[in-house]
Amino acid sequence: MLDGRIVKGIGGFYYVETADTVYECKARGIFRKKGITPLVGDFVSISVNENAENTIDEIKDRKNSLIRPPLANLDRLFIVSSVVDPSINPFVLDKLIAIAEFKKIEPIIVLTKSDLSDRYREYEEIYKNAGFNVIVCNNLNGDGSEQVKALLKGKTSAFTGNSGVGKSTLLNAIDPNLSLETGQTSKKLGRGRHTTRQCELFKICGGYVADTPGFSALDFERCEKIYKEDLPYCFREFTPYLENCKFQTNCSHTGDKGCAVVEAVNNGLISKKRYNSYVEMYNEVKDIKEWEKK
Repeated sequence: MLDGRIVKGIGGFYYVETADTVYECKARGIFRKKGITPLVGDFVSISVNENAENTIDEIKDRKNSLIRPPLANLDRLFIVSSVVDPSINPFVLDKLIAIAEFKKIEPIIVLTKSDLSDRYREYEEIYKNAGFNVIVCNNLNGDGSEQVKALLKGKTSAFTGNSGVGKSTLLNAIDPNLSLETGQTSKKLGRGRHTTRQCELFKICGGYVADTPGFSALDFERCEKIYKEDLPYCFREFTPYLENCKFQTNCSHTGDKGCAVVEAVNNGLISKKRYNSYVEMYNEVKDIKEWEKK
């Protein structure tokens, strides 16, 4: 029996890194019966067998997990948005941030392609004022990559965002030895080809980084749902005002008179753009019934 961590999963095989090497393993049938799927990032115990398949025997408790990308035990989520080609979508960005907050994963905002436009300045100010770490990256000269490197040490991180925003380009700037495949943005569709084929953890800068298949906010919406009662706590700049709200127990924070959050927005203490994203997300889930959550 050995303890290790799943660093790659493909075709029903899981590659588990232990103190001495990486073992190819299959998951025991008991996990399938319990409806449990091993995830990249899982801490596990395995049996190493000379004349049979190595097996995953135990999956340790997870501190968090995502369905898509299928990852577990993340510390940081680098949410990558390009300023242009494709243009930044504040609602998509805010939805990804909210999911990270809900999952207790630290979101890091990465704005790429600053060499093509200075529009990043507006969004850099919005998200820094909201309390987030924001990194601006220049895809031509690699500016910003050193800041990213410093945040990777000792952490398990994933890079996420819509295709074409420069995830693989950024990872290659961080560690050229990765030589990850990159693709140009489709002019017709306005989004990049899905260039990453599998989910895998790489050892980079003293930490682990997951390069994951391209996916859209729609994938997140289908797989990760935040219900209305939890949503206000996924916007960290709301926190100082929630306890002062006139309707603490049942306020939707979408326009009620006496709402401290709405008052903060009107006073310029909370970004109007961020608040608009909250209202749009709230309206998406406000009518979901209790029985529909099961």
